[in-house]
Amino acid sequence: MLSLGFVSAILAESSFEEVVEFAAKNKFSCVEIMCWPSDNTDKRRYAGVTHINVEDLTEKEIKQIHKTLKKNEVFISGLGYYPNPLDPDKEKSEFYIEHIKKVIRAAAKLEIPVMNTFIGRNPFKNVAENLQLFEYHWKPIIKVAEECNVKIGIENCPMLFTNDEWPGGKNLATTPAIWDRMFEIIPSPILGLNYDPSHLIWQMMDEVQPLYDYKDRLHHIHLKDAKVFKDKLNRVGIMAYPLEYHSPKLPGLGDVRWREFFSALTTVRYRGAVCIEVEDKAYEGSKEDVQTAILTSRNYLSQFLVL
Repeated sequence: MLSLGFVSAILAESSFEEVVEFAAKNKFSCVEIMCWPSDNTDKRRYAGVTHINVEDLTEKEIKQIHKTLKKNEVFISGLGYYPNPLDPDKEKSEFYIEHIKKVIRAAAKLEIPVMNTFIGRNPFKNVAENLQLFEYHWKPIIKVAEECNVKIGIENCPMLFTNDEWPGGKNLATTPAIWDRMFEIIPSPILGLNYDPSHLIWQMMDEVQPLYDYKDRLHHIHLKDAKVFKDKLNRVGIMAYPLEYHSPKLPGLGDVRWREFFSALTTVRYRGAVCIEVEDKAYEGSKEDVQTAILTSRNYLSQFLVL
């Protein structure tokens, strides 16, 4: 019913083959593979990881990728690239958008159904102004996705954690109210969500209800938890930078209601990938810590899945 995987960004130092072999060895069905530009300079945590280079992807490389996947009985749930396509710097925005299109076309060549990314946001403009930017920049992107028959999964992370992203963060697609406007502006069913419940936790929102409300827009799922520290929140309030009162955690170590979450997923008959995303700083000390994080998450989630 559900295919458990993980996001390859956490294994940044491993090759594509090593990532797939790790997945197979540890009972994962799939992996979301990161496809940042090979010469990318983004130093944000978990950004800039390239496990498939989509620049000039050759038939020989495609055959080798399929061979590796078949040998290990693992599939790619989606190709991931998470920049800010609405960046106020025009040159950066254009570069990000063109690479998104390259990843979409690569997904089509590799017969991968989903490309995951951010909508982006100009942090100096309000929501209404950013929705106008969204319409202008994203209609051509969705046209490419429709031509390639590749779904776009938009992760709902606000990309607002520290003061360098204030006041609006770097991703517009943060709440159901905004998703509704996005889907009104671009009604194509190709556009949907790469839904991550953890981001609603620290926004003090219901993380389960959107699974029912957007069942037809669930193109991919991220499994990450978040812990809100009430004592810190009581001191700084919800207007503080989010990392002042919460922390990303492994599934089961935060506040997401996982039993209700998986009940909702199965109720709406979601049949797709659910991929662990690790951003828990408690598990970043070594390669062994990182692998432990993935396997600890798998062990917790196994109560809801058949591995």
